[in-house]
Amino acid sequence: MRDPIPPSASSAAPPAASAPERNLASPLSGRAVFVLVFLPFALGHFLSSLMRTVNATLAPQLVAALALTPGQLGLLTSAFFLAFALAQLPVGMALDRWGPAKVQLPMLLLAGVGALAFAGGQTFGQLLVARAVIGLGLGGCFMSAVKAISSWIAPARLPSVQGYLIAVGGLGAAAATLPVRLALQYMDWRGLFLWLAAAAAIIGLLIRALSPPQPSAASKAGLREAMRAVYRHPAFREVASLVLIPHTVFFGIQGLWISRWLSDVARYPDDAVTYLLYLGMAAVIFGAIAVGMITEWTGRRGIAPITVAAAGVALFVGVQLAFVCNWRPSYQLLSVLFTLVGTVTGIEYTIVAQSLPGALTGRAATCLNLLIFIGAFAVQAGFGLVVGCWRPDLLGHYPAPAYQVAFGALVLMQLPGLIWFVRRRRRNPVKLNSCPTIS
Repeated sequence: MRDPIPPSASSAAPPAASAPERNLASPLSGRAVFVLVFLPFALGHFLSSLMRTVNATLAPQLVAALALTPGQLGLLTSAFFLAFALAQLPVGMALDRWGPAKVQLPMLLLAGVGALAFAGGQTFGQLLVARAVIGLGLGGCFMSAVKAISSWIAPARLPSVQGYLIAVGGLGAAAATLPVRLALQYMDWRGLFLWLAAAAAIIGLLIRALSPPQPSAASKAGLREAMRAVYRHPAFREVASLVLIPHTVFFGIQGLWISRWLSDVARYPDDAVTYLLYLGMAAVIFGAIAVGMITEWTGRRGIAPITVAAAGVALFVGVQLAFVCNWRPSYQLLSVLFTLVGTVTGIEYTIVAQSLPGALTGRAATCLNLLIFIGAFAVQAGFGLVVGCWRPDLLGHYPAPAYQVAFGALVLMQLPGLIWFVRRRRRNPVKLNSCPTIS
């Protein structure tokens, strides 16, 4: 990672760099920013992604232990998203007031308590509450990382650096597949959550110990005024209308239903499903880095990041149409393409971070996460309810038409945003680098 670019250089940067200035006057070298800022917060995002997606690997064990229906499995797993969403408003305010390091330690300790409760849970209700506590404690991991990075990195560098951050999340999601499967040879899922609880506490202490003092960028605006400014900002509204629903679909399906689709429709055994999940989550790493590099490359050529997002969303919807059509030539390829192409939805964080004042980046990430994770909860739980409308066979597999209908509903939800984007861009292109001033 190169040294942060001083604010005075922003006028010579490409269009994406002309966003509001951040407080980048820092004595830290690029290496120090990597070790003290990026790495500790990225570990928190790694753990958050791992715990968000681990139920996809543990689903057979959880179903066997508790005799769960698809609706119950979807609700249990999606409780993470609902609690995550509820954490966004208070966490966003805390990030802007006290800084990421002071917020992350108690949050990660809370996640550790939730993991301990999950390890000891005996009923569906107990596991549901424990899963929600985990989501609540991990609710600030990505936001705190975005806030810390955007405070020390010049706006022109944000697409690639945030791409690396999302790639680390991909590593966490990949760790929830084959590595977790291997760990289950030496312990059960309860023992696994004991280790995850310890990891949450250690990472929280590491962030608190290593993070340098955060540059001051506190907003004097109240919560209602700040949130109103975020939601009314044209860049926020345009990116949300285009990318928000695809992002919720990516999170909701990636974290659970891809594995069940591979088992029920493609009829792969558990070992093959775990391997394909690993390939899919590993694809997130390459996809996130590629999206960041492509966004910077197109930005130097005058192409706005929102245009890159639109192309990616169109491709992502195309992949889902293949699920609707039950494209048989390569089920394996479809499962990997879903996660590879779906990483483009993470570009909305970059667009918002480049377009809003530095004092509002925490609350801007809050607004996005609040909407994304409420939507992911609805997608993950709703998908299970749709699939549960069909009866399973004697082996417990649900039929292909159940998944085709569920994926078809998701496609219909995403098409309006893509169509409206194309129509708006033809009539009245939005300048994404303008932003209101809040004092």
